[in-house]
Amino acid sequence: MAKSVEEIAEAMFNLVKEAGSQKKLKPMDLTKSMIQMFGDEVDKKICKEAIKQLINSGRCVYTYFGGSFIELPHREGAAND
Repeated sequence: MAKSVEEIAEAMFNLVKEAGSQKKLKPMDLTKSMIQMFGDEVDKKICKEAIKQLINSGRCVYTYFGGSFIELPHREGAAND
């Protein structure tokens, strides 16, 4: 049975959260990980929708440093008070 966009988005979010600041993940890294994790239940199109959902919801952000990466939003030092 095919996975929903929400399930894929949640799995992607968990991967990004686990990677933290140690490893920056590209959108294709997330897509490949989902295909490896769920097999034929996912495809590139649903992964793209899941990434779009994560970005639009603000749970993740795109960053650019020689390439596009998906990360958790950074908190400024003053925001931690």
